[in-house]
Amino acid sequence: MVTEQALTIGVDVGGTKVVAGLVDESGSVVAQTRRDTPGRTTQPSVVEEVIVDAVAEMLAAATGPVLGVGLGAAGFVSADRRTVVFAPHLAWRDEPIRDRLAQRLGLPVVLDNDAKAAAWAEFRFGAGRDESRLLLVTLGTGIGGALVIDGRVERGRHGLAGEFGHMQVVPEGERCECGNRGCWEQYSSGRAMQREAREMLEQDSPYAAGLAAYCDGDPARVEGHHVTQAARAGDVAALELMGDVGRWLGVGLANLAAALDPGRIVVGGGVSEAGDLLLEPAREMFGRRLTGRGHRPVAPILAAELGPLAGMIGAADLVRVEAGQHSEATRLGTGRG
Repeated sequence: MVTEQALTIGVDVGGTKVVAGLVDESGSVVAQTRRDTPGRTTQPSVVEEVIVDAVAEMLAAATGPVLGVGLGAAGFVSADRRTVVFAPHLAWRDEPIRDRLAQRLGLPVVLDNDAKAAAWAEFRFGAGRDESRLLLVTLGTGIGGALVIDGRVERGRHGLAGEFGHMQVVPEGERCECGNRGCWEQYSSGRAMQREAREMLEQDSPYAAGLAAYCDGDPARVEGHHVTQAARAGDVAALELMGDVGRWLGVGLANLAAALDPGRIVVGGGVSEAGDLLLEPAREMFGRRLTGRGHRPVAPILAAELGPLAGMIGAADLVRVEAGQHSEATRLGTGRG
């Protein structure tokens, strides 16, 4: 039941889905809804309509005041947090989405990158509590990430810090939606897992027969979550694919640790729902590739606690930051739990 306290609405706009929810001051979700993302080739206005429709549903569910709407977008957000400069998995290019939504909704709107919003949520309410230098990496359709330092989200000079998925890990490797080749997310993400599974199934190998059962034998229908389901059931081919993605995850995390020296690494996003099937190969490769291994502390790699709702919860809580209910420089360890 929706409480009478002031609530905020968070909206997480990803490459495949839009999730909106009513969130209270403790980070608890009291109502939520989901829509499919229209697609990368769809006009930006169509995505905007989906967001407005989802927010309207949440406003109708609220029995008390709503402070505003937080939007976590899967893309590059400008330094003034008014515009989505570029979204590799959406049709947004220099979209002034914050002001347009504020005008249509009649509420304050806070815009941020979805991974930055998720990192804030994990810092405030999840696996990153009490950590002064938190690194979050999100694995979904692509890879996002963010760094929270001393209770502040690091956004970079131009607002583009944390686009870890577009680090080049394989020179002249797989083509990426961002326009470059060999980006990390082409080897460790839901899309990478889907691509590799389809290639395996297209070979019509008996080795992949168990995995084929999850998509009725049609390679075009296989999705990343099918691989996760099959791996949990012990399917050998799916476990191999999961291990490949996990090891690439470890390679990228070791590179980030060399540059950023985090105290804790939290892995979130839809792909992370595989848990230790993904994280154990990542930890093993991380330990093997870490610069100065054997002579430095090794940051623990933990699963995110807030699951696929982290971006939405964080976006909602950032509305409270803008409203002055708490500061981004809040003391470490505040929040639920």
